Amino acid sequence: MAYAPGSDPTNPAPPHELKIIIAGGFGAGKSTLVAALSEIEPLSTEELLTVAGTGTDDLYGVRGKTTTTVALDFGRITFTDPLPMILFLFGAPGQERFWFLWSELGYGALGAVVLVDTRRLEDSFTAVSWYEQQGLPFVVAVNEFAGSAHRYTSDEVRQALGLAAHIPVVTCDARDHTSAVHVLISLVGHSLAVRRATTSGALV
Repeated sequence: MAYAPGSDPTNPAPPHELKIIIAGGFGAGKSTLVAALSEIEPLSTEELLTVAGTGTDDLYGVRGKTTTTVALDFGRITFTDPLPMILFLFGAPGQERFWFLWSELGYGALGAVVLVDTRRLEDSFTAVSWYEQQGLPFVVAVNEFAGSAHRYTSDEVRQALGLAAHIPVVTCDARDHTSAVHVLISLVGHSLAVRRATTSGALV
């Protein structure tokens, strides 16, 4: 196990515990991202899509989707270098009828990952606007699904979502652990930078 410089390996400091929100539109891959990252069996509150959701759940671009998150997904991942750190991952539901849960899930969070499916980019507007209004640092992660007809550049996604220049846009494969970890690293770094800039008054 790696320890911070100057720490005593025989009496290590307790790890920092941080809360991360995984947000985004319906079918963007949030549950998949939590599962790819979690070192424990993730808690999932997925339910089968039924005919009752016809007219409510827009399946354009995700015709093969058979389940949906109705409360949250939960996972955990531990880092030991450069500092011991435990990230608790909370996947937020993407459907409009569950948006009332966002405030509760976001309480005390370090930041959020807004996962974007470019086949349904309009589904990301609400999450982006909500986290901007809350003042919670977030990054936009473009989930590059296998077989996607077109890949968009980060600048194209930034322009389409109307993102401020300081908000990172990264690409990922939500199924791949290493790719998903890079998203978390980007978020933690961005959140710390936002907090430093806010303290100094340098954030624009």
